[in-house]
Order: sequence, then structure tokens, then C-alpha cells
Amino acid sequence: MSLQDDLSAVRRNLDELTRKVERLEKQAARQKPSTTATGQDPSRMVTVPDTPYDSSLWTDADDEGLGARDRRAP
Repeated sequence: MSLQDDLSAVRRNLDELTRKVERLEKQAARQKPSTTATGQDPSRMVTVPDTPYDSSLWTDADDEGLGARDRRAP
């Protein structure tokens, strides 16, 4: 393949990509926006406080991937 053939192939692919993006933009514009841009209903959002968690929540928890503290791997 020559450089000219490569450039022609790139140009065709770029034109096809441009057409597909334009088609997607038109489809997106036709859809009814029932939720926010993130796809979630803002009325169902939960606020997470900035305060630290109670350390007693983690008392009996295993270290993820390491297993329990008092056991050995087989």
C-alpha cells in the first residue's frame, strides 16, 4: 500500500466516523431527558456525610484479600 492509499483509507474512516457521531448526536437530541446527565434521578440521591465512620464498624472485619488475622493460608 502506498502512502496515498493509506491517506485515502484514513480519510474514508474519518468521514464514516463523522457521520456516525452526527447520527448519535441527533438520536440523543430526540430522546426525552427524564434524568440528569449522570443517568440518575436527583430525588433519589443520598448525601454521604464527611464525618469519619465509627471504628467499631470494622472490629470483626477481615483485611480484604489477606484473610482473617488468626488463620494461615493452606
